[in-house]
Amino acid sequence: MASQSSKERKKIMKLVEAIIRPEKLEPLKDAFLEAKVNGMNVRQILGCGNQFGWVAHNRGTSVMMNMLPKIEIKVVVVDDKVEEIVQLIMNTVRTGEIGDGKIFIKPVEECIRIRTGERGDIAL
Repeated sequence: MASQSSKERKKIMKLVEAIIRPEKLEPLKDAFLEAKVNGMNVRQILGCGNQFGWVAHNRGTSVMMNMLPKIEIKVVVVDDKVEEIVQLIMNTVRTGEIGDGKIFIKPVEECIRIRTGERGDIAL
């Protein structure tokens, strides 16, 4: 019966994944810290979208460099905090120029804290 009650109170979780400009990482980290958002993962990536990169000139040859350095941020939050996190990200990293990035939201089926075995949103 105890497992049933824990399932009933289990909250829906979402993965919020943002791809942002590298220079916006520190301001976003500060904003997350101030908003008490924890559990963030950060990865340096290369990518392209509408920005399409730039033309580099090497020894008289023009080369299209379409893979730009970006930062990928991942944070898992309970469903009722998703819009707050999305707005925080957009307000912090938006410049209004092409290349500001994208935000993806995906469902998370389960979260397990390895140290304690806790499951669900309590493990966040």
